[in-house]
Amino acid sequence: MNENIIISEKQRSLWQRIIASLFFTAAIILLVYILYTSHWSDDNLINIGHNIKGVIYLIGFGTAFSFHQSVYIDIKKSKFRQTYEIGPIKLGQWKTISNYEYVSIFHQPLDDGNKIFEVNLWYDRNKHWELYEKYDYKEAFLIGYELSEILQIDILDATIPNNYRWIDKKTSKETGEMVYLD
Repeated sequence: MNENIIISEKQRSLWQRIIASLFFTAAIILLVYILYTSHWSDDNLINIGHNIKGVIYLIGFGTAFSFHQSVYIDIKKSKFRQTYEIGPIKLGQWKTISNYEYVSIFHQPLDDGNKIFEVNLWYDRNKHWELYEKYDYKEAFLIGYELSEILQIDILDATIPNNYRWIDKKTSKETGEMVYLD
């Protein structure tokens, strides 16, 4: 069995990464300009602070166009970590899971009428961790199915409210169609 699982969003599109790099470049240029042209006196510190605020905004916009999420699961140590990644920088803490229960797939309606499908890992009786969310049911199901296979746990289809059904993984794999346990 593979000891580590990584569930990751796709890398940002090229146009988003280009816009992010333009924001980061503008932030660096503005910061250098501020530091080079500022007169460091008590009277001018407020103006420097206002200019630095512009640098912070540019960095924030660059971050919004460049970050993506990943989930790391260390099966051997029974730990998981959700990270927000910007290039090589990964922010997130490891958490311990005592007992994997099952994987569930359900949907949340959005304000615009669409649905977003979420994959949750349930553990320690009633705790869950949101692993993944996508607009496509098939993609969310494949992530949930693969995770349930690796962890050797059951999968629950909770996409129909108040009609939660366990999926027969073996038969579904053999037939290529969704088969439920009744």
